[in-house]
Amino acid sequence: MSRTVIDLDDEALAAAAKELGTTTKRDTINTALREVTARYRRLRALGEARELVAEGALDVDVLLNKSKYRSTGEPGGAGGAGADA
Repeated sequence: MSRTVIDLDDEALAAAAKELGTTTKRDTINTALREVTARYRRLRALGEARELVAEGALDVDVLLNKSKYRSTGEPGGAGGAGADA
């Protein structure tokens, strides 16, 4: 882990800590960095999925058709009685 000295906007830091449920500056900043990274990864994945749908390579109706789900083999799992049957 690297160590950096920076000036922070105290109000923005406090607001971020409240939203993230963090209590220290370090946790707030590290959590915010992870959240931003995860958010942009999800946005890219959504964009790629939209392109696949537009190209016809991905059929959303098939994905949403729960009758096509395979059993997980667990009790109460989708598509079957599971191991207890």
